[in-house]
Amino acid sequence: MPSENQPLPELLSFLDTLPEPHILCDRDYRIIAANTAYRAGFAPGRGVIGRTCYEVSHRYSLPCDQAGETCPLARGLKSGQRERVLHLHHTPRGEEYVNIELSPLRDASGEIAWYIEKMEPLNVARGLSDRHGLVGRAPAFQHMLGLVARAAPSNASILLQGESGTGKELVANAIHEASQRAGHPFVAVDCSGLPETLFESELFGHERGAFTGATSRKAGLVEAASGGTLFLDEVGDIPLGMQVKLLRLLETGTYRRVGSTELRRADIRLVSATHRPLRQMSAQGSFRQDLYYRINTFPITVPPLRERVSDIPLLVESLLGRVAPGRSLRVSAAAMRVLCAHPFPGNVRELRNVLERASLMCDGDEITPAHLAEDLCEPAAPHGVLAEGAAESGIAPWETMEREHFLRVVQAHRGSRKALAEQLGLSERTLYRKLRQYRIG
Repeated sequence: MPSENQPLPELLSFLDTLPEPHILCDRDYRIIAANTAYRAGFAPGRGVIGRTCYEVSHRYSLPCDQAGETCPLARGLKSGQRERVLHLHHTPRGEEYVNIELSPLRDASGEIAWYIEKMEPLNVARGLSDRHGLVGRAPAFQHMLGLVARAAPSNASILLQGESGTGKELVANAIHEASQRAGHPFVAVDCSGLPETLFESELFGHERGAFTGATSRKAGLVEAASGGTLFLDEVGDIPLGMQVKLLRLLETGTYRRVGSTELRRADIRLVSATHRPLRQMSAQGSFRQDLYYRINTFPITVPPLRERVSDIPLLVESLLGRVAPGRSLRVSAAAMRVLCAHPFPGNVRELRNVLERASLMCDGDEITPAHLAEDLCEPAAPHGVLAEGAAESGIAPWETMEREHFLRVVQAHRGSRKALAEQLGLSERTLYRKLRQYRIG
């Protein structure tokens, strides 16, 4: 691009009026403008003009697509159209997931000359350990999160599919929090825990005298979720008789309380979840096919823990803060090896239970294999997806994950080396040895 080909001052002035963080890049990834919102949220006190976007956001020395990630600029150059991706960015608050919307701008000759990047933090998930929300960095987790980021702002019905214990309710809540309905109720309904005789009245409410025991009028869960999100967990367990009434609710936006002729309107966004094979069930007639298509507008698969083994150290740190608040518990390297080798058929729920038991067994500050249940400590072959390059390099999967976790903590740390050693559960001598081992200055 010729050096004299510069963006109009009016464009730069316009970007500065936008409330969302925006940057303007050229075709060589250089940032040539950043608005006030970006400088305040992503780069307070540091200059970014003239630096490459991949160095500022990722601390890479080469573009994202050459570092194994999806690069919106490279995609935009190829497609000539607007592109959206979800990336982990370094921010003053640590690594955060950020929604990026990139729009190409053309010069007078019709050639793409610049790119505008709009950035919106996805605050419902973190790439580092966190006591609230979703936590993970594994490719399967990031793929799921990318779908969440796309679907959440809409009103589309979402079906979460995945094994028991994978955290489908957490994902549903994240969808709600990232939606325009976040200021309204999130109401969860466990469909497997409601007997058929009570299902309709719980969902739609009832009038006084509608049935034996109905001594007063009662609003249903649909009404309680008005303006917000209704989450139907284990939707595959809804009785067939109720499925047609749920379908009517979704198709017409109306319902009646039990014992009433009054038609009421519902303003809800539906998110459903199941571990059952609804497609096969609908083919067999045990789940209504029309209801399946209605709730399955936007399917999202929540990955099992065995597909995100590299996230176990992050999840351990996060879950320990939840099961043992107030204690500075850490997991020894030997215990972490045991956890990473376990298949976890119960997924994240099982991991949480394992850590809660271990925290009760541990009187000190470090959980060791002795504090874990005996069946976890039985020898097992490593499983899951190895970290990238581990198989080729001959590095054991745990060593790769330990190195990645170590590097993440070091990059995010802003205190002294002594405090860093305490955070990692290492002596200062071991910390310095690992810094030399991983060639960190």
